Amino acid sequence: MEDKKRLKMIKEVLSHPRNQQEEVQALQDTIYVLGGKWKLPIINSLCNGNSRFREIERSIPGITTRMLSRELKDMEANQLIKRTVDPDIPSMIAYSPTDYCRSFGDIILEMIKWGKAHRELIKSI
Repeated sequence: MEDKKRLKMIKEVLSHPRNQQEEVQALQDTIYVLGGKWKLPIINSLCNGNSRFREIERSIPGITTRMLSRELKDMEANQLIKRTVDPDIPSMIAYSPTDYCRSFGDIILEMIKWGKAHRELIKSI
């Protein structure tokens, strides 16, 4: 069944004849938006219910305040997250993943799955 699903995806995503330049551009666009050390951990933190700046910061070991601020601004510009300011409490700012961000949730789950399998493979060597 997995092979049928993969073949269906190949037909949907890849052009015929193949256009390598278009495929590379699409990969570069994805890496540009999701690349770097911190974006996926931030998305994971948001999807695990952390919405305040300090909650996100505390949930990601090693990220600095400055880097988190920069990444959140970049992710907001790319419409991956929504920044909401509470009008009653101006210093109350919440971040949430957008539907656009959630659209690659399955990809992130596959990456987590692959990462766990990879870690086990490397441990066994």
